[in-house]
Amino acid sequence: MTDEEEQALRARLAELRQEHGDLDAAIAVVSTAANCDQIQLTRLKKRKLLLKDLITRIENTLLPDITA
Repeated sequence: MTDEEEQALRARLAELRQEHGDLDAAIAVVSTAANCDQIQLTRLKKRKLLLKDLITRIENTLLPDITA
């Protein structure tokens, strides 16, 4: 992996982590609302899980398993 590719992955990782945190806050707001929209809440949670998977994939690319 070149330095440019690694930098691009690290930048993407930072973006995904930020979005993941933003979704966390949005989920907290939606879930505490008096008229909680369950469909919206479910969509936000699914998106958050997708982001977590992408984050894990990028982290594994940047830091390969040494024992393998």
